[in-house]
Amino acid sequence: MQISTSLTIERAANILKLLGDKTRLTMMRILLEHDCCVCEFVEIFQMTQPSISQHLRKLKDVGLVKESRRGQWMFYSINRSHENYLFVEALLELLASQSEKLEELEKQGKRISCD
Repeated sequence: MQISTSLTIERAANILKLLGDKTRLTMMRILLEHDCCVCEFVEIFQMTQPSISQHLRKLKDVGLVKESRRGQWMFYSINRSHENYLFVEALLELLASQSEKLEELEKQGKRISCD
């Protein structure tokens, strides 16, 4: 598999537009380090499950995230085989880690609350 290291301005603009939403950008930064279930994002962002699913669908539709089923639950991870992954990774690495959000869920006993 070869990951493209260059992309068109149009493609970059589309990715940046998608990541221009604070919620999606934060989701992507979290997913850079951790796989997450929808229920975890619901707790982190204090949003409804349909709203979280809508954000994830947009990221999934362009291939930036992928989903996998674990039992009855869907877990999301960053798609490291995406043709523009290196571009996205470089952007996300510039941002502060969001691990404290998951650590707070852990303290509250809500980490992977859908198990």
